[in-house]
Formats: sequence, C-alpha cells, structure tokens
Amino acid sequence: MNLFEYISDRWDRLALQGLLHVSAVVQCTIIAAVLGVVIGIAVYRSPIGSAVATALASTILTVPSFALLGLLIPVFGLGANTTVIALVLYALLPIVRNTIVGLSGVDPAVSDAARGIGMSRFGVLTRVELRLAWPAILAGMRVATQMLMGIAVIAAYAKGPGLGSEVFSGLTNAGSTNSLNQALTGTLGVVVLALVLDAVYVLINRLTVSRGVRG
Repeated sequence: MNLFEYISDRWDRLALQGLLHVSAVVQCTIIAAVLGVVIGIAVYRSPIGSAVATALASTILTVPSFALLGLLIPVFGLGANTTVIALVLYALLPIVRNTIVGLSGVDPAVSDAARGIGMSRFGVLTRVELRLAWPAILAGMRVATQMLMGIAVIAAYAKGPGLGSEVFSGLTNAGSTNSLNQALTGTLGVVVLALVLDAVYVLINRLTVSRGVRG
C-alpha cells in the first residue's frame, strides 16, 4: 500500500488527529499568550525583572521534551493535562521576550502624551502601549505556535492528542507493514498544518496591524 492509499483509507481518523493536534497547539498558545503578556507587563519596566523572567523562560527550553514529560507524568498522569502544561511552558519564552521588547520599545513621548490628555495608567497600558506592542506579541505567538507544532508530536509519549501517535506508532513498529506510511503521514501532516497556521498568522497580522506599523 502506497502513502496516498494509506491516507485515503484512514482519512477520517487522520483528520480527527490533525484537528486535535491543531486544537491542542492553538489552545496552549492562547494560554501561554495570556500568561506571557501578564508576566511581560509585570516586569518590562525593570531591567532586572525582565532579565530574570527571560532567563527562567529560557531555562525551560533547555529541558528536553522527553525529560519534561517524564517529570510531569508522575504528578499529572498521562493524557491532556500533562500535554497542556508542557506545551504552555515551552511556549512562554518567545511570548514573554517579545512582550517585554514590544512594551519597552514604545516611545515614552507617546505614553506621556496619552497621560497628558487625561488617560489613567491602566488606560495608557491597554489603549496605547499594548496596541503598539501588539505586532511584537503576535510575532512571539507565531514563533511559539510553530515550536509547539513539533513539540506536540513528542507529547504522544504522554498519550497526548494529535498526530504524534501516528509518528510514534510508525517508529515503534519499524519494519512492519505500513510503519513507514504511518511515520510519513504524521510528519507530513504536522508540516502541512504548521504552514496553514502560519498563513493564519499572516492574515491576522494584516487584519490587526495597521499598514504604517507593518511597513
């Protein structure tokens, strides 16, 4: 059986796995974005705080995926909980770093002008600074999403959802019938879905970032 026949015969199951893969990545990216932006807001005015937050988030990326999953499984068990925690932790660095960079890059004169017309500190942050930092934050989310698309494959080790189970089955049964088709299908599926999500980010960027800022 060739690859196209394999995909055609198992399309319903593969489509569901692909949907679960994308769903897990998108949801974890959103959770990481909320946490990352909050952390960035809390520390961006402090050089020491910014350095500590970035260093801690960077440290997580130095932990191999299998090792982190191995640490989480005894505490949270197999399944979605462990997968979500691992993916959120891995997604934090680009979002935290870009939030800090974006907010720090806002011209102080713009913030002063906003306060001069009567805006509160919270109003300046939400209506001026975060809007100007949005392109950087979105770029961080884009990077995090692409990272998680690959890391989510490893999450199959913890019985996480997605196409990782297809890849693992193919590798585990190497040499058997359809083992190569399984591994290739899972891998190519992740690549295609990653490209689709990247195109979505390009569209979001065009819809939410003014042409002057993009240019």
